[in-house]
Amino acid sequence: MSLLTEFKEFAARGNVVDLAVGVIIGAAFGKIVTSLVEQVVMPPIGLILGRVDFSELKWVLAPENPATEAIEEVAIQYGAFINTVIQFLIVAFVVFLMVKAINRLRRAEAAAEPGPAAPTPTETLLTEIRDTLRDRPSV
Repeated sequence: MSLLTEFKEFAARGNVVDLAVGVIIGAAFGKIVTSLVEQVVMPPIGLILGRVDFSELKWVLAPENPATEAIEEVAIQYGAFINTVIQFLIVAFVVFLMVKAINRLRRAEAAAEPGPAAPTPTETLLTEIRDTLRDRPSV
């Protein structure tokens, strides 16, 4: 039962739960970005470039042979790669903005932290007494 207990302790830690939430949100965010790129960003770019559908761009290395079903088309699909690069750039930019915002909040918190507290009147008086006794010539 100790293995089960250790696993419960591991899974109940805040870091593991935070990581799980981050992975789930990241997966959902990835789907949103994919949709944004494929259905919102790329159609106008393709229209501007002469009605080009980037997802269909490819270099055919070996064409499909309609006479036989065994030989399929072999192609380098660079259009899908372009879509993926654009998705990456969008995700990287959003992550950059998030990190920048978090750093700004941390700097604001660090600036708002108060310095060391001023000594109380009793501490001030005791410090003066100590200094006077120290400066007095010894007998």
